[in-house]
Amino acid sequence: LAMALAGNGRWTYLNPKLGAMHAVAEAARKVACTGATPVAATNCLNFGNPEKPEIMAQLSEAIDGIAEACMALGTPVTGGNVSLYNETRGEGIFPTPVIGIVGIIDDVTKAVPNSFQQAGDDVLLLIFAKHVSEDEGAFNAVAELGSSEFAKTCMASVWGVPPSLSLKDESNLQKCLVELSDQRLLHSACDVSDGGIFVALAKSSLGMGIGYESSDEDARPASSFSADAYWREESSTVVVSCAPQDTERVIAIAEKWEADRGAYKIGGTVHASFKLSPFFDLTVDDLTAAYSNTIKSQLASEVLA
Repeated sequence: LAMALAGNGRWTYLNPKLGAMHAVAEAARKVACTGATPVAATNCLNFGNPEKPEIMAQLSEAIDGIAEACMALGTPVTGGNVSLYNETRGEGIFPTPVIGIVGIIDDVTKAVPNSFQQAGDDVLLLIFAKHVSEDEGAFNAVAELGSSEFAKTCMASVWGVPPSLSLKDESNLQKCLVELSDQRLLHSACDVSDGGIFVALAKSSLGMGIGYESSDEDARPASSFSADAYWREESSTVVVSCAPQDTERVIAIAEKWEADRGAYKIGGTVHASFKLSPFFDLTVDDLTAAYSNTIKSQLASEVLA
């Protein structure tokens, strides 16, 4: 069995139905990253006071979004619960449906880990999210950046819209991941969600002390991306690693499953360092300390204060 949870209150606040659909898609994508096929869902619906019309509207729209996504991805809801009347001084929390997805993998030896496993592997992006037109591109970039963890944390603001989501593309991505696992082609897979591509690369570097380095020699070098592309939290996108001799096979399978914006190499795995030109030059220890010690340090500073 493989299990995962997902829920994004920012996105559901900005668009209740779409945000709830994203929660289902993200949890199922996390399960598929392991090589397991998502088969069932559960939920916990966390909302404010449903006696207020605007909160009841959020709840209703979110339920519709969960139903639509579960139908499309083949994950019937087996149970769930609600937590309502969550308010502080009369103001409701961000509406936050949390979705749990269970998946099954028949051969556990084919399971794919979340973290980079060894130096010398190729790192690829599998992008199944839809293109936007050139005219819409600039607007969508700004609007979607406003829904990101980057905007909330670094700009103390939330605005815009969640990323668009095609449930057909999402389903294709998950089937692609299962096939790649079944053929033992992947050494790791990590979905792109909170924090965008940069955070997915950083999370992939934590488990085994193996980091990442972008390269201008790659087919689509990471340095060719604009800075905001790293922080936007696009749907239906995954960071994977594989042996260099398997890269073409991974790309071919992704293209067979209609990866809308392609599958391409963006860098490689290296020992102990994390270099994302031209933005970051860190060590894996730096990333691990930020990931492991932030809450402890913040609580300590509050106690001292």
